[in-house]
Amino acid sequence: MIRLLENEFYYLDNFQRVLDWIGERYADLLDAQEHAFLAAFPALPHAARALFVRMVMRKGTLFRASKLRYAEIGCPVEAAGHLLGTGWIEADPELSLDELFDLLSKPEVAEAFPHLRQKSARKGDLLEALRADCADPRRFSGWYGDCADVAWRIHVKPLCDRLRLVFFGNLRQGWTDFVLSDLGLFRYEQVDISPASRGFRQRADIDHYILLHACRERFAAGEAVEDVVRDLPEHAFDNDWLASRREKLVFQIGQHYEKQKDWDGAFAAYARCRYPGARGRAIRVLEKHERFDDAWALLTEAQATPENDAERQHLARIAPRLARRLGHARLGRLPKTEVQRIDLCLAPPNGERWVEGAVRDHLAQDGAPVFYVENALANTLFGLLCWRAIFAAIPGAFFHPFHRGPADLYSADFYGRRLAEFSACFDELDSGAYRDTIRATYRDKAGLQSPFVHWDGISLELVELALDCIPAAHLRKWCERILADVRENRTGFPDLIQFFPLENRYMMIEVKGPGDRLQDNQQRWIEYCAAHAMPVAVCYLVWDLAPEMAA
Repeated sequence: MIRLLENEFYYLDNFQRVLDWIGERYADLLDAQEHAFLAAFPALPHAARALFVRMVMRKGTLFRASKLRYAEIGCPVEAAGHLLGTGWIEADPELSLDELFDLLSKPEVAEAFPHLRQKSARKGDLLEALRADCADPRRFSGWYGDCADVAWRIHVKPLCDRLRLVFFGNLRQGWTDFVLSDLGLFRYEQVDISPASRGFRQRADIDHYILLHACRERFAAGEAVEDVVRDLPEHAFDNDWLASRREKLVFQIGQHYEKQKDWDGAFAAYARCRYPGARGRAIRVLEKHERFDDAWALLTEAQATPENDAERQHLARIAPRLARRLGHARLGRLPKTEVQRIDLCLAPPNGERWVEGAVRDHLAQDGAPVFYVENALANTLFGLLCWRAIFAAIPGAFFHPFHRGPADLYSADFYGRRLAEFSACFDELDSGAYRDTIRATYRDKAGLQSPFVHWDGISLELVELALDCIPAAHLRKWCERILADVRENRTGFPDLIQFFPLENRYMMIEVKGPGDRLQDNQQRWIEYCAAHAMPVAVCYLVWDLAPEMAA
């Protein structure tokens, strides 16, 4: 907090930093209005610029001078005077009745409309009582002539949102990301970002993103799906990560139709969607619609080239059912992977019945500790070993200083685009250098944002224990599977890990309590580990309720 207190205008400096960044890297993509804004803004008086940024950072487009008092700015009316000639803000704007009520407190409503007799009524009731006689908009002073306050409307928030979009590559991140960084709450890896790393490569990319975002917001707000689909761009985008956003929205629209049991609408959405899982959902929709021949044809096509392990598992579950429906020969069962099973019956602990914690404490021994790590340990070891590959400055991966990870993390070619970098990391597993690399990365990058490393949950002591007990060949298999499908395979790892340091070995343990069963991604990880001779077990716990019943 000291750094912010030393610079009262930190928010203005951050805003200007965005403008400078955009001017250096995206000048060829900006329109005339945006160029004019970038040129005019630095020339304004300091207080005027600060007040403008305060308006941009706050919600809404309407403000009152009395609510914009900041010690470092001084008189907001004087500061705003230098902004009026730009056209960016308007003084005494026309307001609808609803907009006026958003600006006024209830006592002020009573002053502005002294004829109201229901002064004890709620503010919302007063608004409804005035609607019939106050349908036309008026200027703020026309609504509330006795008010000494001044109102402004900011007109260029859409422009500022576009600039924020160009900088961050999304509309989810905002100006608070700067503040969190300044406070030291979030720290980021400093990647050497080149002009080739631009997330937007042509003006159409910006326009398409804004259109997609608007469609997504309308869909989330519950607007008629048909209207959203009508406005959704149909043409292919010449931008992979932008196209992936469109595919995800189409997939969500398909899910919406499916929930409504609109099988035709759902299939139409899934059939034209390349989002992972869409083909599997299309087969299920055809099955529900009793179009069994079509479902079988699509399933056969998918089985020939499954998109990932998740789809392969999904198809294996559907195929026998569809075969029976169509009278095909009974399909042979896939061989079941044999995995060690542990059955426990334990007295429930006092307080919350946390099954993983109960099993952890029961299995732990002197010289054989057990840790609850779930996905954290495998991802952390992968993230530490492959840090330089994950944060490699390749085109389109990083285009601002606030990336937690590369923008293409979930793309199908994430691994392929960094094949040389990841190969160099894996070579260290063969040479033995990986241990020093993992230790050094933990020390040098501690606390930096990462899509894989769990700084809070995985200590250096636990990392050291893992390095002593997990063979390099097993760690390599973990890393390879994560990279095969980052979105799916970064989760599903067994809950517990037990180390046997004196024997340089380990055991992974998935815990299932009463009535619980293995999830699909957990089943896939367990089968993978078992297939590659990595020690894994499933522990089924039931509670011994006899002592409670006796009491």
